[in-house]
Amino acid sequence: MKTFYNLLGVGLIAATTNNFAWFALTYFAYLETKSVISTSMIGGIYLVATAFSGFWFGSIIDNHKKKSTMIGSSIASLIFFTLGFLIFLMSPASAFQSVTSPILWIFALLVLAGTISGNIYNIAIPTLVAVLVPEKNRDKANGLFGTIIGVAFAITSIASGLVLGFMGMYWIFVIAIMFTIVALIYLIFISINEKRIIHTEETPKRIDIKGTIKVVKNIPGLFALIFFTTFNNLLGGVFMALMDAYGLSLVSVQVWGLLWGFLSFGFIFGGLFIARRGLGKHLLRNLFRINIVTWTVCIFFTIQPSIILLTIGTFIWMSLIPFIEATEQTIIQKVVPRERLGRVFGFAQSIEQAASPLTAFIIGPIAQFIFIPFMTTGVGVKLIGSWFGIGTGRGIALVFIAAGIVGLIVTLIAMRSTSYKILAERYRK
Repeated sequence: MKTFYNLLGVGLIAATTNNFAWFALTYFAYLETKSVISTSMIGGIYLVATAFSGFWFGSIIDNHKKKSTMIGSSIASLIFFTLGFLIFLMSPASAFQSVTSPILWIFALLVLAGTISGNIYNIAIPTLVAVLVPEKNRDKANGLFGTIIGVAFAITSIASGLVLGFMGMYWIFVIAIMFTIVALIYLIFISINEKRIIHTEETPKRIDIKGTIKVVKNIPGLFALIFFTTFNNLLGGVFMALMDAYGLSLVSVQVWGLLWGFLSFGFIFGGLFIARRGLGKHLLRNLFRINIVTWTVCIFFTIQPSIILLTIGTFIWMSLIPFIEATEQTIIQKVVPRERLGRVFGFAQSIEQAASPLTAFIIGPIAQFIFIPFMTTGVGVKLIGSWFGIGTGRGIALVFIAAGIVGLIVTLIAMRSTSYKILAERYRK
């Protein structure tokens, strides 16, 4: 467990650093261009890269020592952040003020590459949970990992807004590069007992999608679980693309960053609850109940242009996310053979994240050219504007409400399906 706790420590540093750069890039792009297309494109690119890299990262983790893969991840992040910093230093300020600027997108891609490289930690650590932690305590260990992600989110939400608002993008890079080096040094001194790598019977492959699909297919209900999370992420792309733009329409970037720091404590509280109490015996049943609450909240938390209402709804939403993620991780750790864990986690990440880019890429232009005009100069002003409000933020809010309604309907249908009942029975064996 000492090794696991050290991994949580280095994971906290890495996740904090990568999220710090990610948040700052999103804020920076929106504030410079004043366009939600920039945030939706950045979110979409991030999710596309995450989706495709999951297959590759999972295979790398299964076929190499986990420590080596995480060291490589930190080195890659360091290189990309440094290159992004150089682009920033050598370019005029005007190069970042238009969504059509090639320099802006080269800059964004480098920062995104540094952030995405850190995703190896998100696969490697859950894989090591199955090695380092007894089965009866894995749900609690997954809760602790969720807590670490929440802490990282809280730190970066506050830090990104404040540092960008008061000090600028220059210091964002200085801090990101410095802490990437700290994580790398910390990881080097962690001793992980990996005397041998458990390979599958066939010759190890860099990307073994066919074999991984076969494993998932042979576990009844596992595909259904992955696809359910995929659909949730399809709708989740709406929030990744538009949440910052909506929040920044209500408050300043400094306040928005501080607010997200507070909201991230919901993630921490959820993770700590799991670490202390576990997930219970009926994991899938609880998963559906949590999703019902989540999507219901999404219907109402933007019903009025109120930062208080948004804060309450988002806090509830953030508190429930660790339960959803820890449930999926705990089930996979039990029902999937250990030699395939990295690939299955990577496969799940790729499939689940592949849905969000589609939404993120599409929803920005849809919000910009349909929903926002609908609630500023269109028919929506007369239909619901008197009680719903009018303006750019209300157009974005309407998109959130529609996503919540769809998510709630799908959850109610899915919880009655045969596939989930079969998977629930297999987990209890």
